[in-house]
Amino acid sequence: MYRTHTCGELRIENVGDEIVLSGWVQKIRNLGGMTFIDLRDRYGITQLAFDENANPEMTAKAREVGREFVIQVKGKVIERSNKNPNLSTGDIEIACHEINILSKSEIPPFTIEEDTDGGDELRMKYRYLDLRRPQLQRQMALRHKVAQQVRAYLNNQNFFEVETPVLIKSTPEGARDFVVPSRMNPGQFYALPQSPQVFKQLLMVSGYDRYYQIVKCFRDEDLRADRQPEFTQIDCEMAFVEQDDVLSTFEDMTKAIFKNVLNVDMDTPFKRIPFSEAMAKYGNDKPDLRFGMEIHKMNDLVKGHDFVVFDSAEYIGGICAEGLSEYSRKELDKLTKWVQRPQIGAKGLVYVKYNEDGTFKSSVDKFYDADQLKKWADGFNAKPGDLILILAGDEKITLHGLSELRLEMGSRLGLRDKKTFVPLWVVDFPLVEWDEESQRFYAMHHPFTAPKPEDINMLDSDPGKIRANAYDLVINGVEIGGGSVRIFDQDVQAKMFKILGFTKEEAENQFGFLMNAFKYGAPPHAGIAFGFDRLVSIIAGLDSIRDVIAFPKNNSGRDVMIDSPSPVSEDQLDELMLQLKEEEKE
Repeated sequence: MYRTHTCGELRIENVGDEIVLSGWVQKIRNLGGMTFIDLRDRYGITQLAFDENANPEMTAKAREVGREFVIQVKGKVIERSNKNPNLSTGDIEIACHEINILSKSEIPPFTIEEDTDGGDELRMKYRYLDLRRPQLQRQMALRHKVAQQVRAYLNNQNFFEVETPVLIKSTPEGARDFVVPSRMNPGQFYALPQSPQVFKQLLMVSGYDRYYQIVKCFRDEDLRADRQPEFTQIDCEMAFVEQDDVLSTFEDMTKAIFKNVLNVDMDTPFKRIPFSEAMAKYGNDKPDLRFGMEIHKMNDLVKGHDFVVFDSAEYIGGICAEGLSEYSRKELDKLTKWVQRPQIGAKGLVYVKYNEDGTFKSSVDKFYDADQLKKWADGFNAKPGDLILILAGDEKITLHGLSELRLEMGSRLGLRDKKTFVPLWVVDFPLVEWDEESQRFYAMHHPFTAPKPEDINMLDSDPGKIRANAYDLVINGVEIGGGSVRIFDQDVQAKMFKILGFTKEEAENQFGFLMNAFKYGAPPHAGIAFGFDRLVSIIAGLDSIRDVIAFPKNNSGRDVMIDSPSPVSEDQLDELMLQLKEEEKE
């Protein structure tokens, strides 16, 4: 056999045992008469000892190995004279009497260690080597453990795991589809699913009242830290349920995952915040509630004092950063430049220092006296020592700027501890949103999201004011999951298609199969999808989902390890009856 134990298994109680180990060479230390090798596998590291006086031939062979060689050794477990408390196997070592080189290795392009010297792109190119690093192996183990917890919980709640197709029909709305040409149907295309939405609804019509799937989904969109062109969802649907049933079920699932994986207790029920409140208080629909620092609208307090920046602004709002009144002018100037970056979009920054002695110093002292600034401070519940930061301008842009500024100041104040987890539901989203460019409504979630029952009467008269029976799960400012109660009434669905600008023919062409299914008795149903990669990265305390995916794409959507995407041959294009269009030169 290649091994009797793993490299992370042996302990002091194994002293005297004859064992066989196999693994990768982490380090070699030649100390004259003794040679030591750290042998690694995914379970840990064990020190091997070779005594030149006892067996010079074998010791010479041990000195031939290099980093990342795969070797097998046989020997006896002995107590280590110089123990290593940082290793689980640090009390013992192996006195080796045989070594076999199973596979040689070239010198790796970066060190296979916790803190590697390899840059992102290099490690992506040699991802199979990067995955040997303990940090990555812990993250893959964590991903596995979270998946097992999801399945254990849902199986126990009578959910069926059902696979749905990967080659489907392209439909409008949402992000761009990845399309796949069909050789057997020339000129026609499949799409890769952005989610199994219509299939899970069809499963409800089929009588499978509790469905789930840990499934690959695909979206052709611009990438960032929490996006990949292919990603994994925990996709779920339930029949004969209302919103509260879904929220309760998946609160309990989230609670079970954090308890069983991290031993972190979450109180239920989770806090619920309407979309309108989230936007007003935090400037976005995925607020980080690990800290307060809420946004306060100030229009009524500040207008009418001949300060043109405020008097001409659609919206004025601010935040209060606790204990930062000592910020210097230089630091405030840097912060002003920070909010003026294109991704923030603010024109400038107004500050008010509430000094420890109770006095005020602001960048608008020329227009507002101390009594007026005191009213501002009272509006924020500020106290001496605090710093008030204010932005003004277009409402949408200013709220976005305040949202980003709030998060930045939360980070500077150390209020965004990655070991603290604060979940909440954001509810009552708008059903549709108006797009000025195309002069039409778009679904805020998707075309099958049901309106709040009390708002259905506005479908014909004022669709822009209708609230969706939809919900997002947010943890630490990251949207972890989202879903909705679905439309199952054919008349309501027809009105929804009309609001979204579909003709009867277009709706039939795109979604006729679903509408036909609803003719045969559709139950009330609702569902949710969790971003599995995001959930794992939050649990791991990481900022990027790329670090919890075994073989991710880079920011350009490329797999630099296998060099994909790549051109295909003319023969393949001919089989598919496709011709590439030459790029137009300027």
